[in-house]
Amino acid sequence: MNVVDSSGWIEYLSGGPNAPFFSDPIEDEEALLVPALSLFEVYRHLIRHLGRDDALTVIAAMRQGTVIDLDDRLALDAAELSVRTKLALADSIMLATARAHDAVLWTQDADFEGHENVRLRRKS
Repeated sequence: MNVVDSSGWIEYLSGGPNAPFFSDPIEDEEALLVPALSLFEVYRHLIRHLGRDDALTVIAAMRQGTVIDLDDRLALDAAELSVRTKLALADSIMLATARAHDAVLWTQDADFEGHENVRLRRKS
């Protein structure tokens, strides 16, 4: 199973230099888990840059994976993870989601460096 951090989604969608790194986990919809927080962050970014209609089209594509809601258990796991690792709120939720589902987290965010089951490609 795979979770792609919001920065990875945005890199992939914009065709950035690291887009190929994210193509396999994003395009494998059966193994793709999409945290609800990713929907928020990507949608917010796309509304600003593309407009609502195009943003909704992308969100529909993201929903082809399995959307993972932030429930009370996941919120508490993320909070504990944040305290232990000093990760920010969004990063903690992404990593906690991946861990709860035995998934690999794909990212270009250097804050995840050194964490288990994280595939990191630093932003170029």
